[in-house]
Amino acid sequence: MKKVLLLVAILAVLSVSAIVVAQDTVAVTVGPITQRILDRGMLVCGANNAVQGFGFVNDAGDFEGFDIDICRAVAAAILGDPDAVEYRYLAAAERQAAIQSGEIDMMSRNTTWTLSRDSQWGAIFAPPTFYDGQGVLVRAETGITEISGLDGGSICVQTGTTTELNITDYINQNGLNIELQVFAEANPTWEAYVQGRCDGFTTDKSGIAAFRSTAEDPGAHVILAETISKEPLSPLSPQSDPQFAEIIAWTVYGLIQAEELGITSENVDTFLTSEDPVVQRLLGQNNNNSGAFLGIPNDFMVTVIKAVGNYGEIYTRHLEPIGLVREGTLNALWTEGGLMYSPPFR
Repeated sequence: MKKVLLLVAILAVLSVSAIVVAQDTVAVTVGPITQRILDRGMLVCGANNAVQGFGFVNDAGDFEGFDIDICRAVAAAILGDPDAVEYRYLAAAERQAAIQSGEIDMMSRNTTWTLSRDSQWGAIFAPPTFYDGQGVLVRAETGITEISGLDGGSICVQTGTTTELNITDYINQNGLNIELQVFAEANPTWEAYVQGRCDGFTTDKSGIAAFRSTAEDPGAHVILAETISKEPLSPLSPQSDPQFAEIIAWTVYGLIQAEELGITSENVDTFLTSEDPVVQRLLGQNNNNSGAFLGIPNDFMVTVIKAVGNYGEIYTRHLEPIGLVREGTLNALWTEGGLMYSPPFR
């Protein structure tokens, strides 16, 4: 009887030990795209090259911008190096093929998350990094204050985009006679407007602000008040690797959570000894699992924050200079009335 009781006690102890081990061990199968990135030592990211503030090539020939920093953040999360990125310029019409063919690992290129793209592109969209809406730009000298004022005129628009579909819907729904002048890429669309070939120019309002900032006299052009669509702009990756998609998603969430906690590229080291469990989990400190759940370094967000800063730092660095005020918009933190919100790192 004593032997039986001893055996039961031993089994009980072993069971408890097994449970503890199971709780402390995170088993993650690295996905094919993540493995490809690790083997290559480089992240391949589809990007824009001509939208000021978001994705453009600077005078030194380097890609720069808000969307570019999202690529850099993901590279830092997986490889520990924000500069381990190869950028592939993608025209709007090339995006679906680039995702489906495996030409790129991910895309961070002012792309709207829609039902058809979510289901037909074979893509997984990450959380929106910028909430936008489509608008129309006109010359201030025209005195036009509403889109209806362009009745009988023309608007320049890039083809193969939700922008073209939205403005077409708006024109039809409102019985307007507005001719659409379509162009394959963003720069020629803008140049046609600047040259006077169209009376108006339409794209997401963030894009309008970016292009207007490059005009000889930005004040000579007015963004009309109307917003005719919802444009949640998100990074995306192929459906073939959900594990990689989770890394992108939680890197974005981590940038937002870091801002909410006041953790920046300048002070992140001072938070490494924080006793706040929320901070410890975000930064993967004090034996709290974080990156371990994703198959990447547990303290991946420390590396990311040091490399690119938090969400607010990225926004301030790239978007405020082109006139995109964040306060009072959907891109503010949820604590300040916006939609920027991270699920718990737990």
